[in-house]
Amino acid sequence: MRGMPNDAVESPDAELREELSSMEARVRKMRDNRNSMREQGKAMAKKRNAVQDQYKEHREKLGLMKAELDAIHAERNLHRAKRDAINAQLRDLFSQVKGRRGEHGEKKSATAEYSQLLSQINNLEEQFQTTSSSTKKEKETMERIKRMKRRADELEPEVAKFEMVAVDLSNLDEAIATLKAESDEAHNLFVEALKRADEKWAEYKEALDHRDFLKSEGDRHHNESVEFHEKANVIHAKIEELMVNVNKARDQLNMARRERESWITDHNKAVKAEMKTGAESDEVADMLVESLLSEGELLFGGVGRDDNANKSKRGSSSTKKKNMRRMGPIRRR
Repeated sequence: MRGMPNDAVESPDAELREELSSMEARVRKMRDNRNSMREQGKAMAKKRNAVQDQYKEHREKLGLMKAELDAIHAERNLHRAKRDAINAQLRDLFSQVKGRRGEHGEKKSATAEYSQLLSQINNLEEQFQTTSSSTKKEKETMERIKRMKRRADELEPEVAKFEMVAVDLSNLDEAIATLKAESDEAHNLFVEALKRADEKWAEYKEALDHRDFLKSEGDRHHNESVEFHEKANVIHAKIEELMVNVNKARDQLNMARRERESWITDHNKAVKAEMKTGAESDEVADMLVESLLSEGELLFGGVGRDDNANKSKRGSSSTKKKNMRRMGPIRRR
């Protein structure tokens, strides 16, 4: 640029340009870090979703396993209840065989009383059929049998309610043997169901542990995803803060550039105006025309009015014509 050294243009904002370049490099690096954090957060969210899908599927399997385990528990409890009921029935029969009453003078159980009544009824009926006796005695025996049967009928519903195994109570030894066999079978079934329940529980417990593992993995991936996104948000906020200074620096540089361009334009106009000749200058031409119209004469190159007066008329006329030829045609306005 004419009349303007390069250092005078570049040096005023060189420091600002360097600072702007440094800030822009920081912004690019921060954006890369932010984008990396967001991508890692998305990757963790994708893993979380995959684990959660496995978790949902595994929970359905757990539901089926729990239902199967509950069924085994119900079966186990049923065998245990049957065994306990048969054992209670056996205790009643043992009490009857030994002729024992309940503690503290309590009455015999319904089962014991019922079996005793059946045995007495059978004995009285057999005695009535095989033994001859007086009419009065026979009548008393019949009345006694009727009372016992009425009492047995009253006890029968209660006995049937608690009796797990139907046995012939008239033969207590055989009834006890039958009940013991039934009790042993119920106990064995209870033990077998207990073993199956334990095995199923071990399998179910392992599945529960895997469920907890999937739950913790899903939570871990979720927390990591949230953490990455939070870090990305923090970096993004810092980018926005830094961009305020970047934009300010850019505005300052743009303003300085426009000022220099304006100054250069004005300077070039001034230089160009100074370098114009009289023939190229519209202002000079206008001034000469105005002088000719007002005074009838033109002044060139420092020649004054007094110099023209000393010349002869002939020389003056010749000079006037020569000068008019040098000016060229003058356009009147």
